[in-house]
Amino acid sequence: MNRIREVWESNLDQEMAALREAVDNYPYIAMKTEFPGTVARPIGNFKTHSEFQYQTMRCNVELLKVIQIGITLCDSSGNLAPEPHTWQFNFRFDLEEDMYAPDAVDVLRHANLDFARHQEMGIHPNDFAEILITSGLVLFDEVTWLSYASQNDMGYLLKILTGAALPTLESEFRELLSLWFPRIYDVKYIMKITRPIKIGLQELADEFQVARVGPPQAGSDSHLIAGVYFKIRNSFFSGDDPDPSKFLNQIYGISGDAGFTPTNLAALPSPTNPVSHQTQSLLGQYAPIPYAMYR
Repeated sequence: MNRIREVWESNLDQEMAALREAVDNYPYIAMKTEFPGTVARPIGNFKTHSEFQYQTMRCNVELLKVIQIGITLCDSSGNLAPEPHTWQFNFRFDLEEDMYAPDAVDVLRHANLDFARHQEMGIHPNDFAEILITSGLVLFDEVTWLSYASQNDMGYLLKILTGAALPTLESEFRELLSLWFPRIYDVKYIMKITRPIKIGLQELADEFQVARVGPPQAGSDSHLIAGVYFKIRNSFFSGDDPDPSKFLNQIYGISGDAGFTPTNLAALPSPTNPVSHQTQSLLGQYAPIPYAMYR
């Protein structure tokens, strides 16, 4: 049996029902997204690196669409749910209509994403949100979300769940995040504090001997996050979840990074490709990265 279940619009209801049933016994939810890169930077002066990172995430989430969300379920000891223990939700995405960064799409193509299928069979975000809200995966502190450098991942999830733009202020984003996801552990933040060595998810997985399942897409990454988290928990925290007062709901990149020199990033060329009136009005607030503005 395939350990990663591919989910499209046609089997969304069926697979979300299976996920809802499994989460009661497997309440640790590892998650990763695939999204079409970074196409813009915020304009203005920023007092901290955290503020700049948040505004960069916010403007790109506002402009772009998520492509995949991967979810892997575990119990409190790190045992995987029965197969399929990983679900890969594939969203509607059209390379002819939707904005993206070419380098990001090239990486996804290399990872064997089928963009033609995403265009024809992809999940509509509103359909996903409607089912996720009532799934028992969000709004409850009985479940624990596991992530890796997840500011973008959480940004896209909140955009889908609320159907609205992300808050202007990082503090309001944190409040919204804690409402929908009361318990989040970010593996990269944990490692940054515990062992401050720059290392990527795949390198961590190799170090802790966690094998990748499937091609490097969102589902496979979520599987790695689950395995790495429990290896870290056993290695550094005596098999318990990390201290909530230090690590819970701390997101790598937007959690207390100080020492940033305020910078104005307005002096960038305008995009060369045509965009919709709605997107053009949004771009008035942001500075596009010239090579990355595509439609």
